[in-house]
Amino acid sequence: MDIKTRILLNNGVEIPVVGLGVYQSPIGEVTRNAVRHALNAGYRHIDTARVYRNEPDVGIAVAGSGIPREEIFITTKLWNADQGYEPTLAACEKSLERMNLDYVDLYLIHWPVEDLRLESWRAMEKLLSEGRCRAIGVSNYMVHHLEELLENSETVPAINQIEMSPYNYLLRIETIKLCRKRDIKIEAYSPLTQGQKLEDHRLIEIAGKYNKTTAQILIRWSLQKDFIVLPKSVHQNRIIENAAVYDFNLSAEDIEILDGLNENLVTGWDPTNAP
Repeated sequence: MDIKTRILLNNGVEIPVVGLGVYQSPIGEVTRNAVRHALNAGYRHIDTARVYRNEPDVGIAVAGSGIPREEIFITTKLWNADQGYEPTLAACEKSLERMNLDYVDLYLIHWPVEDLRLESWRAMEKLLSEGRCRAIGVSNYMVHHLEELLENSETVPAINQIEMSPYNYLLRIETIKLCRKRDIKIEAYSPLTQGQKLEDHRLIEIAGKYNKTTAQILIRWSLQKDFIVLPKSVHQNRIIENAAVYDFNLSAEDIEILDGLNENLVTGWDPTNAP
């Protein structure tokens, strides 16, 4: 296993298990350089979104990388203001235009907008059938959102991208169970708790045992839980460091300790009670 390792989604598409997230990466050269550093370090998976406003920068960095397009897995997301059937179709085309791409590898509904999400999903199915995306999925969907979708569509999402770390693992355990039952891969965003818990003494103690950073321990935890993981950084050294997680395994005892760190932490949007 290494930074280029891929796993199969439920529709047969392969996805690299580690990707660079560019949430809150400033538009312009900062994001472009982050993507360049990641690709140079071996990453082949970049996760952006319309609302991040840096899709054009991802497109520029990918185009200038010299790496064949088919080797790079690119995800973007449908924003709330663009939901509904026709708006979703138009939003995807605009995202493709901004990145100068013919297709994205994964297109996600960013948030479960009530009354619009099922129509948005129908449009996603059309985009999938037309080859504008190779896989479709959702983000921030809890059990009730997933059950509604599964009851109203024969297309099972390939991905559910949710905030995931040891600090909210038990909060999301029922969502994880349903996703595993239906072969929906969990993709972990904010796996590093947006930095909030990197100085936790319990995490530091485990990191010391393996001579790793606390960030590397959190990424490794996600991988050993069979999550796809999206660490975010704009710093070259940290981007490289976040990929150096394949030369060790966390023991069962340390996994158990990490699982026990749960405190229902939510560092960003909280979809728990979203209708």
